[in-house]
Amino acid sequence: MKLAINLLLFLLIGFLGFMLYNSIKAPISFQTEKKARAAKVKNRLLDIKASQEIYRDIVGKYAHDFDTLKSVLVNDSIEFVKIEQDPEFPDDVDKFLETYSYKSALDSINTLKINLDSLRYVPYSDKEFTIEADTLTYQKTKVNVLQVSTRWKDFMGPFADVKYQKYDNSYDPNKLFKFGDMSKPTLNGNWPE
Repeated sequence: MKLAINLLLFLLIGFLGFMLYNSIKAPISFQTEKKARAAKVKNRLLDIKASQEIYRDIVGKYAHDFDTLKSVLVNDSIEFVKIEQDPEFPDDVDKFLETYSYKSALDSINTLKINLDSLRYVPYSDKEFTIEADTLTYQKTKVNVLQVSTRWKDFMGPFADVKYQKYDNSYDPNKLFKFGDMSKPTLNGNWPE
């Protein structure tokens, strides 16, 4: 009888130890995975942002979709203007020369090591980022606005559940992970630092 009680206590201690280990491991696993996945998605969004800024320099507005963005970046050039003092009028600050030159947009994209083929895809998922681009009047000025986003649940895999809020009060799998804003001219991101 004593052996059975000792064996039962040993099994109970083992079970409680396993439960304690899991209760510590789960939040650590969640936080580690959340940080790693968010960092990769943030880097992809920064690549999209850089690509959109180059596109805007060429076209004058932001791209509404990835096909248009890629087409312009592969086929068009960026205009550069060099402004210099006119050597014929060295004392006249109002006299200057403008020199125009062009550089392939694809060269800039390659220099930034941006892969245009995978740019549209949310890491850890087969989903695509959502692009919204438009113009609006902001403080009496017409401005271009852009928002590129995905939802946390699109890239969090097994952690894309509301139950993980118990490990992080700010975590909401339905919240947008994005840069830009459709109501004001900003390209700031809302990702965690």
